[in-house]
Amino acid sequence: MEKTVLYQFLIEVPRAAAIWSVLLVLALGVLTVLVSRPEPSSSGTDETSGPADDPAEAETADLRRYAGEVAVAAAGAAQNAARRRDAWRTTQTALDRAWARFDEAESRARRLAGTTALPAPRTPRTASEYAARERWLHHAAMVAHWRGDLSARQLTDVLARRAGWDPRLHPAAQEVVLARVVRDNHRATYRAAAERERAAWRETERATEAARVLSAEAYAAAQRLRPNSVPAPAVTTAARPAAAALRWRPARVG
Repeated sequence: MEKTVLYQFLIEVPRAAAIWSVLLVLALGVLTVLVSRPEPSSSGTDETSGPADDPAEAETADLRRYAGEVAVAAAGAAQNAARRRDAWRTTQTALDRAWARFDEAESRARRLAGTTALPAPRTPRTASEYAARERWLHHAAMVAHWRGDLSARQLTDVLARRAGWDPRLHPAAQEVVLARVVRDNHRATYRAAAERERAAWRETERATEAARVLSAEAYAAAQRLRPNSVPAPAVTTAARPAAAALRWRPARVG
């Protein structure tokens, strides 16, 4: 069930973001055309008179200048929102990868924990046996470090017999201890990735809201220039699920 929800989330959110981006680009294109087109002069206006001679024309010029500035700001906000969405998708990919590695480490640690109920194998307590156990632990720790499961500090602790690492334990017991340490490492990595993903999502929501507000203001400024020529954009039924999907996020097990 969790994999199905995650799959649906990964499919719907990029689709909603693409629809939102297309609609915003189209709206900004229309606003740019509206702002750049000059106002037709009325028949009763003296063509030789400048904007400074007519307060109405001066006000129109100010409105046109303001509409252009707002349209530029809205375009910049839309680009910023797109960058924030791309950054969020990157953190989401890292989060999914961290979750997969933690889930694998958790399953392995749980599986090995079940073997602790079995009696430890009987081996001779000789110097060669303890040397073989130490070699096994060093090799297992280095392989875990190469895979990214152990940090360099932890590998140093293993080799130096610090932080509770005991090379005299039987390899079966050492494997259980190593699996628990790897699990704890990946849990910490997953939680850090989850925090980064949440922060990136909050930034994306703020940038998206800022782009929406500026786009609405740019449209209103263009409407003030031509109040009777441009109809208000209708909200289609297809746009509502897209906006809802952009804000919906599934809950994860912490």
